[in-house]
Amino acid sequence: MIRLEHISWTVSGRAILEDVSVAIPSGTYAMLMGSTGCGKTSLLEIICGLRRPAAGRVVLDDVDVTALEPRERGIGYVPQDLALFPGLRVREQIGFAPKLRGLPLAEIESRVSHLAEQFGIAHLLNRLPDMLSGGEKQRVALARALAAQPRLLLLDEPLSALDESMRAEAAALLQRVQQEHALTVLHVTHSRSEAAALGTLHLRLTAGRLEVESQG
Repeated sequence: MIRLEHISWTVSGRAILEDVSVAIPSGTYAMLMGSTGCGKTSLLEIICGLRRPAAGRVVLDDVDVTALEPRERGIGYVPQDLALFPGLRVREQIGFAPKLRGLPLAEIESRVSHLAEQFGIAHLLNRLPDMLSGGEKQRVALARALAAQPRLLLLDEPLSALDESMRAEAAALLQRVQQEHALTVLHVTHSRSEAAALGTLHLRLTAGRLEVESQG
């Protein structure tokens, strides 16, 4: 379970997030919506540790992780721009987090191979990011996020860069990945149809405050 307790965050004296509190049960696919600039990305960055809240706590599975470094939180994060490393080949992208954690080479290679097969990118392992299509980059970014075997996966508008013909396939992939890896997912989107297709919990961020729109 992920629990946010009274999270606040300000920029230049302006409140972006105010007293945000919510509990997301384990195994939930939660959708987060809200207008552009309302703080959705900032909230994801606070959860994964890239920003420190001005107040409040982030609790994962009853452990307060607010002061922990990102790599210590057990969270996978796919930012909107995917943030692939320009100079690393696909196999190195996927193996980055396990290598950072000091896992044995054989285990890293096994994990990379398994995820590459699951995401249909085994034939791309020796390619650099600039040799990949938008859909291929998305799959690499997801595989990289899952290589650390996270409990929680944060997705910042993961389908926004894809054309309409690819979105249904990509949404089905996300749903399958969530189920196969037994993940809790928090997915930011502007698309109501995307939220309806994927989410079992629908959240909305408005004027710095978080509301539960629907659950089921």
